[in-house]
Amino acid sequence: MGVIYLVRHGQADPNAYGIQGTDDPAPNGPGGLTDTGVMQARLTGALLASLTDKVTAAVSGDLPRQSQTLAGVLAAFDSAPTPEVDPDWNEYALPALVGSASAEEYRDGRSYQQRLDAGLAEWIADTAEHHEAGGETYRDFDARISAAAARAVALAGSGQTVVVVSSAGSITRWLGQLWDIPAQTWPLLSRTMVNASVSKLIVGRSGVSVVSFNEHAHLADRDGGVATFR
Repeated sequence: MGVIYLVRHGQADPNAYGIQGTDDPAPNGPGGLTDTGVMQARLTGALLASLTDKVTAAVSGDLPRQSQTLAGVLAAFDSAPTPEVDPDWNEYALPALVGSASAEEYRDGRSYQQRLDAGLAEWIADTAEHHEAGGETYRDFDARISAAAARAVALAGSGQTVVVVSSAGSITRWLGQLWDIPAQTWPLLSRTMVNASVSKLIVGRSGVSVVSFNEHAHLADRDGGVATFR
């Protein structure tokens, strides 16, 4: 039996989402983690180090927020594998779906989410050719996530522990495939995902089973902790 821990990236600089007009600093480079995101990654690393003695393979997409989160997680282990980069774990192209959202809309949260929900619905229904604006078709996205997942499963042989750091859309798309969730409704899972949360999957003879989703108690306490959604 093998184990895969799916980790959502930590809180990212708004520029990672194509937000226009923000004066917020990018302490870890454009599109990278905020200082809170760095702390979240370290806390998630501490959690995983308490759950397993070793990580045998570690993978992320090539987005800065993903690779930086993986580095923070692996820092908690005395011995860790060399991180692998698999661009198929990248998130869908947000600017192509949402357009040029302002910093004010992004901070509002609800307004940004409404724009994202509408863009995702059109994209999934294939009524808008967002791929021509620098993104990709929903079918192509679905296929690359399936391919990335298959490679992660191949790494998770008997006794192996794999950590994959990706984004909310990519992680929940794979879970949607495993749970046979209709295409139009899988984004509902994404809305609930906390930055640097952990979902655990078991790989065995009968296939892949999801045993936990969006664990984030290590990021929260009665005073609010450092749990964030974006």
